Order: sequence, then C-alpha cells, then structure tokens
Amino acid sequence: MKLAQQYIAFRTILTKEILRFARIWVQTVVPPAITTTLYFVIFGNLIGSRIGKMDGYAYIDYIVPGLILMAVITNAYSNVVSSFYSAKFQKHVEEMLISPTPNGIILAGYIAGGVARGVCVGIVVTIISMFFTDLKIENWGISFLVVVLTATLFAAAGFINAVYAKSFDDISIIPTFVLTPLTYLGGIFYTIKMLPEFWQTASLANPILYMINAFRYGILGASDIDIGLAFSIILIFIVLLIAWSMQLLNKGVGLRN
Repeated sequence: MKLAQQYIAFRTILTKEILRFARIWVQTVVPPAITTTLYFVIFGNLIGSRIGKMDGYAYIDYIVPGLILMAVITNAYSNVVSSFYSAKFQKHVEEMLISPTPNGIILAGYIAGGVARGVCVGIVVTIISMFFTDLKIENWGISFLVVVLTATLFAAAGFINAVYAKSFDDISIIPTFVLTPLTYLGGIFYTIKMLPEFWQTASLANPILYMINAFRYGILGASDIDIGLAFSIILIFIVLLIAWSMQLLNKGVGLRN
C-alpha cells in the first residue's frame, strides 16, 4: 500500500472518529464540562476557601491542572474503547481487517481520534476554568505536549480494553475499577508531600501521578516529581501499550474468533 493511500486510510478513520463524537457532542463534550464545573464550585470555591493554600498556591489554582487532565484521560480512553468495540459488535471491523490497510494505520487512526476528543474536551474544560481562576500557563509547550502524550497513552489503553471486551459491560470495568481510583489517587486534589513517607513511596507506583505532575509543572511551574522522570514514565507506557495493541491486532485477538 502506497504512502498516499495509507494517508487517505488514516485520514478516513480519523475523520470518522471526529465526526462520531462531534455528532453527539451533547453526550461527549457537555457532560465533562458540567462535571468539571461542579468540581470547581464544590472543591474550588466552597471547600478550597477553607483549605487555603496548597504547596504555595491557592487551592483552586492547584487542582485546575489535575481536573483538566482527568477530563482528557477519561475522554481519550472512552472514545476509543466505545468506538472500536462498537466496530467489533456491529461486525464492520472485518472490513478494515480484510482491506490492504496496514494494522498500524488502523491503530493510529483510532488513537488519533481518541487524542482529538481528549484535546477538544481539555480545551473546553480549560475555558471553563478561566471563569473560576486566573489561569496563567507557565509553559505552553510542556502543557500541550503532556496533554497529547497522555491522551495517546489512554487512547491506546482504551483500544486494548476494546479488543478484550466481549460485552458492553466489559468496556466499563477498567474505567470504573482501575482508571477512576488511579486518577483520584494521582494527586489531583493534594500534593503527595502531605502523605506519610510510606504512602508517598506507594504513590510513585501510580503512572497517572507523573502525568498530572508534569501537566501541573506546565501550568503552574510546580511539581512533586522530577519533570524528566515524568516524561520518561509517560513515554515508556506509551511504547508498551502501543506495542501491546499492535500485537493484539496482528494476532487478531478478540477479532477473528
């Protein structure tokens, strides 16, 4: 398959994914916007005013990066897991598999679609946050890079979940019992410096901690984790999950049974 044809195939999948979540924007974009607004009102204004400063910053300013990234993570993941599983369920994934489209292009198209939704929702949540706080981004390059890399990572994770899923119930198990706990324990609402030494060490096993701190560094210029280490962890997980996704796609796991 020629490079131009591969580009057309990638663009087609990506366009389909973008149109898919754009058509139902009331279900894909509005809910995270409302949820984040509630977080700002309850944790930022009501509770935050009593907590005071966190690591030298107003509490509402401190939690903004985590809330934005949480929306990015959730939406990048859910876009891919729901879309690819639907393709399996409706039996039109076979059309892509028997076509000359390389598996890498198929995977890249779905991941790019997840990244697009994650970034879109992230922008919406960022705009909302400006109504509650004077958000000043310290480093635009690092902030944008962390968002894209994090969305890529969780889009790949959503793809893996979709491949193994055998029912619509299966696509909600990982977000409910794994993703949500790790996100809330990833330092969104607190600095790990507040934790006892044992729990500080235990928190380092949570990969989302590195993403949130890297993004907080880009927004506020503060982080509990060395920024170089944070990027290294993110990139390692991206490579591992994409390699795993490619292996599953090449072997037809859950697709050719």
